[in-house]
Amino acid sequence: MAFDKKLLDIVACPVCKGKLEYDKEHQQLICKADRLVYPIDDGIPVLLADKAVNWQENQE
Repeated sequence: MAFDKKLLDIVACPVCKGKLEYDKEHQQLICKADRLVYPIDDGIPVLLADKAVNWQENQE
């Protein structure tokens, strides 16, 4: 199942409530303000703070 980009209009970072960016290549959502990455599992964003990983750790 593919991620529906229309969801970006209604979802927000659970930590800061800020805007998320979609990374299609890695199937994840990125919060640049908090530098956190949220996975997308079978087209569903997993927006749980305890499932987020640090953006820099994820880049390696």
